[in-house]
Amino acid sequence: MADLKFGVVARSENPTKTVVETRGFTMVIDEPKNLGGTNEGANPVEYLVAALAGCLNVVSHMIAGEMGFELRGVEFKIEGDLNPMKFMGKSDAERTGYKEVRVSVKPDTDADEETLKKWLEEIEKRCPVSDNIANATPVVIELA
Repeated sequence: MADLKFGVVARSENPTKTVVETRGFTMVIDEPKNLGGTNEGANPVEYLVAALAGCLNVVSHMIAGEMGFELRGVEFKIEGDLNPMKFMGKSDAERTGYKEVRVSVKPDTDADEETLKKWLEEIEKRCPVSDNIANATPVVIELA
């Protein structure tokens, strides 16, 4: 199968608010008021973990089907910690991104624990968003 290409077009509405369009959908990205924003949408790092939740959902259902067990639903609790000092230009001591992303997965299924451990291992291997977070992906930023 050929590579799939995904992308977005985004424009700044103000210093903290970005409107993003893709495939006819619109997303609003903004910062909370305590970070200088207008709180009109989730912020970029919240969208990152939301994207992870969405991808894990798709992959978890696909793999459950491949493994032959019923997955009635699945709940994800995802959180991470980051130090805002580099982002704010106040320190170079730590990286600016998440130090770690923690995911708790609660499946609604009758599958046994051994099956679920295999299922979770396969999800971890096959989720594209998880792969992009866990591994370095080249990002090329240039003037248009």
